[in-house]
Amino acid sequence: MVHITKKDLDKDNYYKDNGINTDEFITCDENLGYIKFKKSVITTKSIKFGFGCGIEAGNGIEAGYGIEAGYGINAGCGIRAGNGIEAGYGIRAGCGIRAGCGIEAGCGINAGCGIRAGNGIEAGYGIRAGYGIRAGCGIEAGCGINAGNGIEAGYEINAGDGIEAGYGIRAGCGIRAGCGIRAGCGINAGNGIEAGYEINAGDGIEAGYGINAGYGIEAGYGIRAGCGIRCKGILKFSYQLFAGTYIWRATTKKDLIIECGKLETDGKIVLGNLKEIGNIPEKMQKIIK
Repeated sequence: MVHITKKDLDKDNYYKDNGINTDEFITCDENLGYIKFKKSVITTKSIKFGFGCGIEAGNGIEAGYGIEAGYGINAGCGIRAGNGIEAGYGIRAGCGIRAGCGIEAGCGINAGCGIRAGNGIEAGYGIRAGYGIRAGCGIEAGCGINAGNGIEAGYEINAGDGIEAGYGIRAGCGIRAGCGIRAGCGINAGNGIEAGYEINAGDGIEAGYGINAGYGIEAGYGIRAGCGIRCKGILKFSYQLFAGTYIWRATTKKDLIIECGKLETDGKIVLGNLKEIGNIPEKMQKIIK
């Protein structure tokens, strides 16, 4: 076992060697603050820094098992763990973050490249990746979720603020955002899609249940929902719209409701009953256009 104590650190909290490359477990005493390494920290076992300790490496951090720190985990390059990655504060990597199990941070998660977890990804604040974000289970953030490429989760995607992806957004269950949802390509959810503000997709929008937006809804292609579609602003789409496509039970009148402030389309409502409520506040008109 490699066990780090205060004696192993200089006045700036750098470890006595440039880095660590070992087949042993890496641990430390408590309350050492951020333990810094000029190069990489690599082990075939686990890295576990307890209460009052964080890890910071000039290059990458890699463990065959899990990585855990009472404070944050920061790497100039990538962070990789065969099992989970957990930090009391934030997780930051100049390149990608990958875990065989889950990734959890008390604060935010930020990667210059992609973020991938075999299980869920959870952050007290926001989640941001230069490339894509993928989780075998759910993705949850206290603030926003932002990816240069796509966002994909086996279960739900939940964000306290907005969700934005350069490509598509896909969830095995529902997608929910306190603010808006925006995707360069399509948005697809096994259950419902809900946003406090607008929902905007470069391609189509599809939900197993309903689609609800506090402001407007816009799709470059068509829209399909298992039950109703509702927004207080402008509803825009091209090609075709379907509301009430449940196949596991009889369709009700409620499932067929398409309610919006105003409809603007060159497409066709194939299934559903339109209700335009009008009286769109000016702020909603500006956001959707």
